[in-house]
Amino acid sequence: MKHAPLTLAIGLVIGLAATLPAKAQDAGQANAPTTEAKKKQQEATQLTEVTVSARRREESLEKVPVAVSAFSEEDMRDLQATSIDALQGAVPNMNIVQGRGSSSSVNIFIRGIGQPDALQTFDPGVGMYVDDVYYSRIQGALISLFDVDHVEVLRGPQGTLYGKNSTGGAVKVVTKNPGTTPEGSIEATFGNYGRREGRFYGSTPLSKDGAWSASLAGAVTRNDGYVHNYSGRDFNNDNTKSVRGKLRFHPSDTFDGVLTLDYTKMDTALTLGQPVSPLKRTDLVFGSVTLLQPNLDEKYNFHTQTSFPPGDGQKLTHKGVALNMNWKLSDQWSLKSISAYRKLDSDSYIDIDASQYELGDVFVGFRQKQASQELQLAFDNGSNLQSVFGAYYLRENVPSTQYAFADDLFAVAGRTVPFLRTIGDDLTTKSWAGFAHVNWEFVPTWTLAAGIRYSKESKDYDRTTSTFWGAPLTALNETVPLSRSKDWNAWTPTVSLQKQFDPQTMWYVSASRGFKSGGFNGRANSAAEAKTAEFDPEYVWTFETGLKMRSADNRLQANLAAFHSNYKDFQARVSEIQNPGSLTPTFAFPVINAAKLKMDGFEAEGVALLGEGTRLSTQIGYLKAKYDRFDDARLDPSNPQYNPTIHDHVPFSPKWTARVAATQTFNLAGGALTLGADASYRTETWLSVDNYAALSQKAYTLVGAFGIFDSGDGHWQFRAGVRNATNKVYKTDGQEFSSVGNIRTAYYGMPRNYYASVRYNF
Repeated sequence: MKHAPLTLAIGLVIGLAATLPAKAQDAGQANAPTTEAKKKQQEATQLTEVTVSARRREESLEKVPVAVSAFSEEDMRDLQATSIDALQGAVPNMNIVQGRGSSSSVNIFIRGIGQPDALQTFDPGVGMYVDDVYYSRIQGALISLFDVDHVEVLRGPQGTLYGKNSTGGAVKVVTKNPGTTPEGSIEATFGNYGRREGRFYGSTPLSKDGAWSASLAGAVTRNDGYVHNYSGRDFNNDNTKSVRGKLRFHPSDTFDGVLTLDYTKMDTALTLGQPVSPLKRTDLVFGSVTLLQPNLDEKYNFHTQTSFPPGDGQKLTHKGVALNMNWKLSDQWSLKSISAYRKLDSDSYIDIDASQYELGDVFVGFRQKQASQELQLAFDNGSNLQSVFGAYYLRENVPSTQYAFADDLFAVAGRTVPFLRTIGDDLTTKSWAGFAHVNWEFVPTWTLAAGIRYSKESKDYDRTTSTFWGAPLTALNETVPLSRSKDWNAWTPTVSLQKQFDPQTMWYVSASRGFKSGGFNGRANSAAEAKTAEFDPEYVWTFETGLKMRSADNRLQANLAAFHSNYKDFQARVSEIQNPGSLTPTFAFPVINAAKLKMDGFEAEGVALLGEGTRLSTQIGYLKAKYDRFDDARLDPSNPQYNPTIHDHVPFSPKWTARVAATQTFNLAGGALTLGADASYRTETWLSVDNYAALSQKAYTLVGAFGIFDSGDGHWQFRAGVRNATNKVYKTDGQEFSSVGNIRTAYYGMPRNYYASVRYNF
């Protein structure tokens, strides 16, 4: 039964591929009504063309030689999405979940490439963009979706045309721009776990000629949390307020400018997981190890303890301003400018050990600022030649303050010893890039595209860490400084060849290189580690071929891709492996350019419209990710704790991901009733670089269902749904700090949750 969704999905894609050459049929659109409800039925009998900007210009999804998934606003609603992590399961070979004990972070891996540590000294492997503005931190990137026009997910390295450090792919969120027609909506949602949400959107012209227009959108999302302790406290909740305003000046076809201001505030309780390995304390005199908490073998019941008192939670303020301007310089040339400034303030308590003991209790506060500027000069001869030339600059500054408390970690002759580590650091990153990309149809139906980007990145890092031991170990107190600067640069080319066999069928082959700069270990806690804190850049080459097909009657569509990636110098954050002969547990968390990896896989996405009002869709991903080499000086075969299988599996790289979804639309009371359901499946997933069985998740399937009623006049929409309908208990992420009290903590997806909402459009 575990493989049933996968079998269904494979069968659907095979069926789509086999039937795509079908002749055009009468789609029944000649006299289609124009009301919103009838429009839904029209869309259910003919696929609409999807336009994406994957190559920094507007193109049909079916014509672009890139593995890209696109989701409209209505698609995201059918995914029952309130934030960007709802894409989990909807994109082949993608892992996107709330990340590592933080209510505001997102952990994204595409085709096995992502960010293996949440610390701000690591750069994302998958770029997050909102209206073409790059978000440098995974904190604050768990974006609330309240005014989204569409979302694009680009798979594979985007090292030529995109921001910085997009080695694994890119997630592009495009929000709505104000137009010349007044429109708006207001929505309220209620559900279990105390869920209550409100969203609004309004857009209106400000001048009679339509040159000036403005929009305002906002959301308030709350729930009481789905993790509890036995004293009645709730955790893993949501309390977010977001607002975005836009002012647009579009006086003619030759200029369009949009000024955007956005603000998000989060104030939540702790985000807690469950310890999945025995927690331990070491006695430095007796040389003994005390078992503080045994291994938890029972099924997780969403009850977890913490040593933090009430009031210690997680707060975040994220705000920014952006100015996007487009000039049409002539019939063939256009210029685009993207200017942005963002500020992110975060204060978070994180109970890494997720227990009543003080082993891995931390506070992390940082004040991030980033300013970026991008220029794009585009050429289109209106026929067989298009190109884009650009320059990009980003400056980011991230000072932070951290505290680590571990009063239960050590004992001296049976008496615990207080322990505190303080950290103050400051990272400044500057990134410069120049790029060019040309698309040339050199003979009819054959197109060659090539691009190249030069990137230079500099980092200045200052860090001071101090340890404070209580009696009788105060002589061990020390302060370790670290001050380093380094520049890295790289050329990242891309090339593709595509053939348009007919208006409905396109084949392509491509090669592209990705680069992520090096950095400095933000966990270098000893003088020896400070001397070796630098780690090198990552590089990846991906070779891909794909086929994109659509039937002539616009009722069937399938996009297929196969790829091979060579991934070099993977930046792996690991925990030191303690020798049993040593009494003192180590605080070492080295970052090593550990590995060469190979990733081979394929991806399939398909949609079929059957009869009137029936829509079937599927996504399938296969990924074989393996290490060719893992250079790890920690692994000494003479150590009794040596584990030759510790690097058998690449983290966040399940072999299979699949989803199948169906919707059916009916006429009802002058309106439209749509019923939908989906099932998503993924095979075993490892949740940390070092492989421990406790930090893995066996194969599982998630099921969801929803119903929507749209009134005939298009004003009212009523929606109800359930996610995780079978109440599956499954792990989504993990913390691995084995060298500190044997900490291994797993985080879990939300249990069965249901809701009802009402929306009024005006």
